[in-house]
Amino acid sequence: MNSEWLTGAKVFLLFVVMALATWSCSGLKKEESSKTKSPNIVYIMVDDMGYSDIGCFGAEIETPVLDQLAEEGLRFTSFYNAARCCPSRAALLTGLYPHAAGMGRMVSGADATPVPGAYQGFLSTDAQTIPEILKEAGYRSYMSGKWHVGEAREHWPTKRGFDRYFGLISGASSFYELLKEDRNRKMAIDHEDFVPEGDDFYMTHAFTDYALNFLEEHVQDHSEKPFFLYLAYTAPHWPIHAPEPDVQKYLGKYMKGWDELRHERFEKMKALGIIDNRYEISPRTEGILPWAEVDDNEKITWDRKMAVYAAMIDIMDRDIGRLVEYLKRENLYENTLIVFISDNGGCEENVDGRKLNDPTVPIGAKGSFVAYDEPWANASNTPYRKYKRYAHEGGVLTPAIVHWPAGITNKGALVRQPVHIVDLLPTAIDLAAYEGFEGRYGNLPGTSIVPWIKNTDQLDERTFYWEHFGNRAIRRGDWKLVMERALGEWELYNLAQDPVELENLAGKEESIAFELEQQWQSWAEEIGVFEIN
Repeated sequence: MNSEWLTGAKVFLLFVVMALATWSCSGLKKEESSKTKSPNIVYIMVDDMGYSDIGCFGAEIETPVLDQLAEEGLRFTSFYNAARCCPSRAALLTGLYPHAAGMGRMVSGADATPVPGAYQGFLSTDAQTIPEILKEAGYRSYMSGKWHVGEAREHWPTKRGFDRYFGLISGASSFYELLKEDRNRKMAIDHEDFVPEGDDFYMTHAFTDYALNFLEEHVQDHSEKPFFLYLAYTAPHWPIHAPEPDVQKYLGKYMKGWDELRHERFEKMKALGIIDNRYEISPRTEGILPWAEVDDNEKITWDRKMAVYAAMIDIMDRDIGRLVEYLKRENLYENTLIVFISDNGGCEENVDGRKLNDPTVPIGAKGSFVAYDEPWANASNTPYRKYKRYAHEGGVLTPAIVHWPAGITNKGALVRQPVHIVDLLPTAIDLAAYEGFEGRYGNLPGTSIVPWIKNTDQLDERTFYWEHFGNRAIRRGDWKLVMERALGEWELYNLAQDPVELENLAGKEESIAFELEQQWQSWAEEIGVFEIN
């Protein structure tokens, strides 16, 4: 055999071995890096959805995607928001109480010249946002959905750290179109105006489509970097809109009425472990008729309203499923943290006064413009009292799901630890694990929820504060002091014994009530609350 051929063969074999070794090591490094890489972060916020409105928190509405995320992840049973859309969004993005972020009440108009400070109506430039902070750690940030924390163009998302944006700058709109009669609502893509066109436009689908487009661009152009996605659906905020086939799925199911629905959800919540024997179902809100006393023709209308509302949540769940499938397909699922919450409790508002509704089209179709109203909102917030904008539990508790396959070991657990929406920015900082953050954000009111993700049984005493249009509260440990502005009197509840706020102890525990009131007053003065007394 030719010796030159043998020498060449040896060289070739050596090359192959070296190549295989290099490939093996690079593959190992890639696998190791995928385990140690900072996780991708997805915060999903829905709009005006009550505590019991998804299946894994008690609803009859079909939400298999969210239910699966809960089964594989965690459900936080005491996750607090800031009582209303603008304040909650400001708190999520900045990690500050709304007043400190410039959003003590609602957003100011694009042409307004508000007084700078707690009620200016747009995010304070002194408050850094999650995407602005995560940029330092190498993250790319994307947002799709409702902004509602700055109407003027200089306050839009791409000016506050997001690399790409699509969505509704304003607070609420038709799901099929932009109605100029409806307070000149605006949508945008990045920094330019966007006007929906075509008969197949539906807001929930559009938000999901653009979120997926952004992630596809990220994978193609920036796959070496982690991403932050803020997906802010307007569903199921009024006007209640859903395509007819989706409405038909639920039509007739609510002829049972709100009384029976509340009791069915209450029993399911107990079976799921969301609530226990300490809980009682709150009395029907004063002014809501017993279902048995509702006129039969009116029952048909009421049934349709709730069917449309349910369809909106069902559609939103399926769209979240599209996101989940994409993450799985791109091998991003394992190391992506997903947090799902609502911005406030169910909304009892009636929008008939806006006169945008065409009574000749079915509720839920293009041209209709109605809300599902207080009786169904009362059911949405089962078993709690009050609604959106109030500081009682029905206004400030959100169903919350946290999902992170690479970081959660106690899958399916219920986390009883009270946490707050201001915790989401510190959580993002914690997950980014960027050493440049150390010590720089220690003055934030919140804290990372990662310790409770790791140890779901851990319970720590914390203090939270609320104020919105005079509705106010403080929770310290198990004690909660709360006031409805219209009544003007403090109420005191021991949430360990009375989590539904049914027994006012203000007259019995005067010293505790006084101490909590003084603590709230100090916070209110420091934070810039306008009406303290």
